[in-house]
Amino acid sequence: MTDDRPTPSAIAEQAYQPVTPAIAAELRAIVGDNYVIYGEPERMLDYAHDEVAGEEYAHMPEVVVKPGDAAQIAAIMRLANRARIPVTPRGAGSGLSGGAVPVLGGILLSVERMNRILEIDRANMMAVVEPGVVTNDINEACKPHGLFYAGYPMSVESCFIGGNVAENAGGGRAIKYGVTERYVLGLEVVLPTGEIIELGGKRVKDVTGYNLLHLMVGSEGTLGIFTRIILRLLPLPTVRMTMLVPFADVASAIAAVPRVMTQGGIVPAAVEFMDRLSMETGYAHVGERLPNPKAGALLLIEVDGSSAAPVEADLNTLVDLCLEEGALDAYVANTPTQITRMWHPRQVIAEALKVTYVEQSAEDLVMPMAQIPHLIPELDRLAARYPVLLPAFGHAGDGNIHVHIVKRPEAPVAEYRATLPTLLEELYTAVARLGGTISGEHGIGSKRSRYLPLVQDPTTIALQRRIKAAFDPLNILNPGKIFPAA
Repeated sequence: MTDDRPTPSAIAEQAYQPVTPAIAAELRAIVGDNYVIYGEPERMLDYAHDEVAGEEYAHMPEVVVKPGDAAQIAAIMRLANRARIPVTPRGAGSGLSGGAVPVLGGILLSVERMNRILEIDRANMMAVVEPGVVTNDINEACKPHGLFYAGYPMSVESCFIGGNVAENAGGGRAIKYGVTERYVLGLEVVLPTGEIIELGGKRVKDVTGYNLLHLMVGSEGTLGIFTRIILRLLPLPTVRMTMLVPFADVASAIAAVPRVMTQGGIVPAAVEFMDRLSMETGYAHVGERLPNPKAGALLLIEVDGSSAAPVEADLNTLVDLCLEEGALDAYVANTPTQITRMWHPRQVIAEALKVTYVEQSAEDLVMPMAQIPHLIPELDRLAARYPVLLPAFGHAGDGNIHVHIVKRPEAPVAEYRATLPTLLEELYTAVARLGGTISGEHGIGSKRSRYLPLVQDPTTIALQRRIKAAFDPLNILNPGKIFPAA
């Protein structure tokens, strides 16, 4: 492999038509003049990329449209089908797979105007929101009711809930609370052909027919566009305690994770991992010193509950387990200010690496938790063979490790770019051998589509293509995503 860029099939390129001034006029008639950007490349530039590093993953839309409701989206999709124009739905553009990038041009459909929290239903412990709501705003609205939305990811202050549902996003507290799909109980969806359907509702149990609701969750904007989302809420934990545990090396820290998860009789809210390069970069980014200069790796562990005594007892048990596994120390935070400060370097690692290393590829590996120790030698082998550094961090408690493939400072850019596709294939193959796969929460999008056959057999991929065709016979909605080029 010599080129990591997504390549649309010739058939798809021939099938689609350009956005003409007449089409732009029809779009203005649907959503209003102020909500269409056409013929202004500088204004459309922000919609040409997401957070994936590398210009090769960017692509300009031909027009940007900002609908305000489901009826307008349905009209746009009917127009797109009639005119054979691809449509790419987009939330905040904070994704890491190229999923919201219009790789085949056409219409970029932004849900940024659809940003209302429609209801906090305390009696049913549900929230009803539009897709353009910033995820953090949901929890701010829930706090006065003593509730919270537990499925939020790490990028809670920048991402939209619609994108979280489209990617089935996870986060640091997924060990105890699970990922997005656990909390999506209802969706209003505009199908690629323009029909509007409602799936699920304010019901905790429902086995009526096929579970199309959860087929939509994680479908990466390829099967429908969400216009209203019903989320399950939980009682807000009143007590949180966090501890930062330094270890001498990565192997020791990773080896401690299975014991923390299985031998204490405790389900932590979070077990986060940082290797030396990740924590150095994160702490430097926030202007803080490392908690222990001898640390080769850190675990960040959090427990929560409704009363202080059992939470404190759980934390003490976990401290003892870590010390028995060779931890150098354990630092405890039990006030909101202390907890926020302890989490901050971990939360900014991805941003800090992006600032520090211009040439990089952010990967989202996931495997059985007990296999994580076997990943570390593979990373060491690849770092020795290729002109890269491989900082690793992430959600060790659920097997989701983020590995950023960054160019060594002394290596030529051309050498890094030329070897990256082969390195990725080796990395993904090793992960598959360990029982893992190529994305735990960021999605496949266009960035990883060519590597899907490394982790899924041809029959499974063909079945998914048939499902896509049933929903979207003309391949209008978010083409060029998930599946390798035909």
